Amino acid sequence: MVMAIRLTPAAVEHVRRHLSRYPEALGLRLGVKRTGCSGWGYVTDIANSRQADDSLFEQDGVTILVDAASLALIDGTEVDYRRQGLNWQFAFRNPHAVAECGCGESFTTDRAFA
Repeated sequence: MVMAIRLTPAAVEHVRRHLSRYPEALGLRLGVKRTGCSGWGYVTDIANSRQADDSLFEQDGVTILVDAASLALIDGTEVDYRRQGLNWQFAFRNPHAVAECGCGESFTTDRAFA
């Protein structure tokens, strides 16, 4: 399977460092939920189990799990980890986002949510 989600080197390093504190973790769970002023918000969490509809992606020793419904909206997304002012945070470059809110917390897509 072609990699549908890509992490930048900074994101890989951050996720590896974070997951090292949770030896039972399978990897990083990435998804979306309805939220914010633009409709969809990104959700990141530690994946402790795999769901039946999860797609699994491996990059540089990091496992990324994405549920099928979310994958329809974030397929092809690049995840970066960078400094924003005084804080460090994930930044998403989603090829399906047609608009984003001013704060970058949510996005709109022309794809239907499966």
